[in-house]
Amino acid sequence: MASRFVQGNIRKLSTSSQAASSAKSTIQRAQVLPQALRHFTTNYDLKPNDKSSPVASFYNQTDIDSAAQKPSVRLTPATLLYTGKSPDGNHLLRSAQYLHKELPVRVAHRIADFRSLPFIVGCNPTLLHVHELYIRAFNMLSSFPAIDDHESEQNYSRMLKGLLDDHKDVVTHLAEGFKECRKYIKDEALVHGFLDKMLTSRLGIRMLAEHHLLMHEDRADYIGIVCTKLQLRKLIEKWTDFAREQCELRYGFAPKVRLNGHLSAVFPYISQPLEYMLPEIIKNAVRATVESHLDDPHHMPEVHITVVNNDVDFIIRVSDKGGGISHNIINKVFNYHFTTANDDATNSTQGGTFGVLTSALNSGPTAGPLCGFGFGLPACRAYAAYLGGTIQLESMQGYGTDVFLRLRHIDGKHESFRI
Repeated sequence: MASRFVQGNIRKLSTSSQAASSAKSTIQRAQVLPQALRHFTTNYDLKPNDKSSPVASFYNQTDIDSAAQKPSVRLTPATLLYTGKSPDGNHLLRSAQYLHKELPVRVAHRIADFRSLPFIVGCNPTLLHVHELYIRAFNMLSSFPAIDDHESEQNYSRMLKGLLDDHKDVVTHLAEGFKECRKYIKDEALVHGFLDKMLTSRLGIRMLAEHHLLMHEDRADYIGIVCTKLQLRKLIEKWTDFAREQCELRYGFAPKVRLNGHLSAVFPYISQPLEYMLPEIIKNAVRATVESHLDDPHHMPEVHITVVNNDVDFIIRVSDKGGGISHNIINKVFNYHFTTANDDATNSTQGGTFGVLTSALNSGPTAGPLCGFGFGLPACRAYAAYLGGTIQLESMQGYGTDVFLRLRHIDGKHESFRI
């Protein structure tokens, strides 16, 4: 099959002899495209998207191009918070009807981004698998019939849940795929932009879909994905305990973690992105502290976590005395695929020997297990920016590191991000 992807990207290959050799190898690898597209299947039996329907038959249709030209309609968290539930269940119909129109557009945007990747990168089998997942998702979402009653809404919700399950390992596949073809990447800015958009768009899609699914449930202090009374202290303590437990299993000891600041603060927020960012930041601090005091574990300094809450935003500072991040790599820690997980000589950033223990931290809705891929801090920064906030790192070489996570409130009193 002469795919549009191949046609659109073969022009990007250099005419130099070295590039010609690479092109020959790449074209051979690209032969997996038609075969993969013919045989890729999903777990659904929803006509006309059943297992026997090949993705290849949908690959060149103009529907994706048309949808990719449309702008997405993003909602504020306050809209999710204050919409509420109706006794007759019509809130579920309205939510499903919004997703029915919106999700195909967002998925089409990501497919367009895949098609814009350099040819040799886009043909990587692992990345190609993710590309196929998005094509299949677009096919299923865009061909689902109109949602005008509760039965169709329930069928739509079942499809959504299945798609979420199918895509749960997408971030891990992206990390693996880009790592595999890293030597072919000449423009780091292009890849950085692609991954930032892919990760944040995926976060937004999953939050919207999970919000709709959770609206079917009655949970105390929750409206869909929004926790109306989030106790940040409990969330921090949860991941602190986990990080210390894993550290003790590996080394036999772990630093104490002391919390201070506005620990009684309670406010509405969406916990899903915090469930990724907090463990990533905390495990880095715990690991750095342990690995810089292996010779004297009985005099290990504490890790300090400070919580500050105000009317506009809240700030979490994680401070360690783990020796800091050396000057020669401090500017690289927010680069995708920068990691020292397999470097015994330098363990001043993500990963390290402690990294292999924390894959469970990153298995939630926002990411898969990423230790050793160098996705932790870059993904945190992308998520923070998407949520209207920032993550900043201040390192004092020879002493320790402070990480500041600042995020805006979502109560609607001030300008907020859009999902």
